[in-house]
Amino acid sequence: MSLPLVGISLGDVSGIGPEVTAAALALPSVRRALVPVVFGDGPTLERFPVFRRYARVEPGALTRVEGPTRVEVSRLAEKDRVPGRPSRAGGRAQYAYVTAAIDAMRAGHVDALCTAPVSKEQISRAGIPFMGHTEVLADAFGVEVMMMMDGPRVRIALATNHVPLAALPKLLTVEGLTAQLKLLSRSLAPVVGRRPRIAVLGLNPHAGEGGLLGREEVEVIGPAIRKARAAKVDARGPLPSDGLFARPDEVGKAYDAVLAMYHDQGLIPAKALDFERTVNVTLGLPVPRTSPDHGTAYAIAGQGKASCVPMVEALLKAARLARPPARAARRGPRRPSPRR
Repeated sequence: MSLPLVGISLGDVSGIGPEVTAAALALPSVRRALVPVVFGDGPTLERFPVFRRYARVEPGALTRVEGPTRVEVSRLAEKDRVPGRPSRAGGRAQYAYVTAAIDAMRAGHVDALCTAPVSKEQISRAGIPFMGHTEVLADAFGVEVMMMMDGPRVRIALATNHVPLAALPKLLTVEGLTAQLKLLSRSLAPVVGRRPRIAVLGLNPHAGEGGLLGREEVEVIGPAIRKARAAKVDARGPLPSDGLFARPDEVGKAYDAVLAMYHDQGLIPAKALDFERTVNVTLGLPVPRTSPDHGTAYAIAGQGKASCVPMVEALLKAARLARPPARAARRGPRRPSPRR
């Protein structure tokens, strides 16, 4: 059986993305699992011996490839690709790597996408409003998606992503949470081989204490769970997050996934339990997308200190999730745009 073609966007070239990607792709275990198609900066890729052996392709000329390939989306000046010193030009370039990789996904040229870390701040400073990979992918394919942190001990999905805490009460709705629970159950069923068991967290301390500490559990989260259960989703809650994660080993045995209401409620336990091996997976896309569970790490970029283990885990997860090409299903209604 042929290996899956995994597109890889290089991330911010001033961060650790290039070095951890190069280190991961040099490993025999990764080479045996996938064929890499790397979207990045020509001079940056030339710094690493592993990429010098790859076939070189211009973005517009990419088709289904036979072996490791580098797609040179940019050729940044030396001052714009210094490790630890991000630039506006680098901000524009890292967004271009993502959009070029998405174009390849939509055209059926790759079977999965793994994204190295970008800087939302630097992309925004370059004049491109950007909230994250997840939002751009949802826009590109015209679908509802969910962010899930897939760790070896527990999977944690997010009901909301990169939004201010003050906006949460208005963003959480019965209809929205019900749809997310259905998506989470549908996405995990093939993985676990049955209806997945889902723990649903409350928004407020102690899951609201029956309305004493907030009404969201009573008026929104609880009704959403009941509607989801009526649709054959095995959802339980709302549960207090502090009590649930106090026994992390039991969580993984009792539940196949946890639905957190907001970013830090989910990512703090995910990273605390197993930072290196937890992979960010986007659910709901017609093509798998993964990412390592860390940022650009400018403070150590270019110093040889960054671990490639998270990138290895993200690449291997992308390869496992990849399905045979289905070009018609991958064509979303529009290209990603800077509107998000």
